[in-house]
Amino acid sequence: MKRPITRAWFRSQASQSMTEFAMIAAPLLLMIFGIIDFGRLMYIYGTLVQAANEGARVAIRASTPLPNNADVLSATRTQAQSLQLGNPCANGPVPPRTGPGALNPAPGSGWVFITQPNPPATTETAPPPNAPGGEPNKNVIGTCSAIRSESSGNYPLEVTVRYNYPFFTPLLEQLQPTIVLQSFATLYTEY
Repeated sequence: MKRPITRAWFRSQASQSMTEFAMIAAPLLLMIFGIIDFGRLMYIYGTLVQAANEGARVAIRASTPLPNNADVLSATRTQAQSLQLGNPCANGPVPPRTGPGALNPAPGSGWVFITQPNPPATTETAPPPNAPGGEPNKNVIGTCSAIRSESSGNYPLEVTVRYNYPFFTPLLEQLQPTIVLQSFATLYTEY
């Protein structure tokens, strides 16, 4: 003889469903937010690539007046509208990303560097002709490299954009609070 389905049977089934959901919810939510965080990271990296390309394009152009650091920084910021970019020492030296002497921007912000390819990690008092050309020769101010303007030549110029990406998924934030993303573009000056 079959047992009739009663209210008690339905209540026991509801309890089982709640228990199963409680066991699955945490890993499922972690996976969903991890995918969203990874998507944001890839979007910001793509934005950095475009910003570095635009900054280098502006820095190398032959125009009157020649471009300066402010022009390059403005073009880079415009391309990366949602990111906070800037740098008081745009011409370097470029600090290492990891290891001894590593210095990176605050979480959620970035730096723009305008240098020659493979710049030294120390302050330059007499740099090669690599600057955006519209700025006059400058003496070293504090720990910033000097820049040298050139009116002719086809010199390599590199624009590097570094961004300190903060994770917002709690577990990822505990494992690695931030990750430093970096992109660069190297072009030859047209002036």
